[in-house]
Amino acid sequence: MDVKAGLFYVFAALLLFAAFRVVTARNPVHAALYLVWTFIQAAMIWLLLRAEFLAMALVLVYVGAVMVLFLFVVMMLDINFDALRQGFRRHLPLAGIIFLVVALEMAAVLMGGFRMSEPKAMAVLPLAGEASNTRDLGVLLYSEYVLPVQIAAVILLVAIVAAIALTLRERKDSKHIGVDAQVRVKSRDRLRVVQMNATQAAPDPTPAPAEPAADTPAGEKKA
Repeated sequence: MDVKAGLFYVFAALLLFAAFRVVTARNPVHAALYLVWTFIQAAMIWLLLRAEFLAMALVLVYVGAVMVLFLFVVMMLDINFDALRQGFRRHLPLAGIIFLVVALEMAAVLMGGFRMSEPKAMAVLPLAGEASNTRDLGVLLYSEYVLPVQIAAVILLVAIVAAIALTLRERKDSKHIGVDAQVRVKSRDRLRVVQMNATQAAPDPTPAPAEPAADTPAGEKKA
């Protein structure tokens, strides 16, 4: 066993352990960190296969963007995971049956594929100095597999538009004001004078007549 094969077994064992911990960790933050570890081990295996572009894309896209975003969302949302775990044991037998069926199907496909053709010795050709697997991968994607790439791009675009539409949908309890309506407003539309009927009568402006003094002495005549 050479060094490359030994490194492959080490990275594969670490990847399997991290993947197992992703689905068994009780803390979702720990599960996300184990998933980051899984992606890193997969990138190391890609490096052993001389696929540097795929390894860097896996680290930058999944570890650097998707998993960090997922980790922030998990940490910011106050989710009651104990309520989500309720009823787990009730569905455990059905989940076990589905797991066994999927495992048997995968084993049948893999073993049948291995029996169909005899293994052939593949000659390892040295890479030329000007060769680049990144360039070859780009040419292959945009020549032979251009239609699947475009379909995947359209699906991602639809997902982005759907996420924006679901986030910015109008709600009855929202006091959202459109920016375009604020820009098009005019000065005469800002103030409107409304004439309304009085709710109570206005007081009489004429003064009331003065009443005679009650303490006039007896015998005196009024002027």
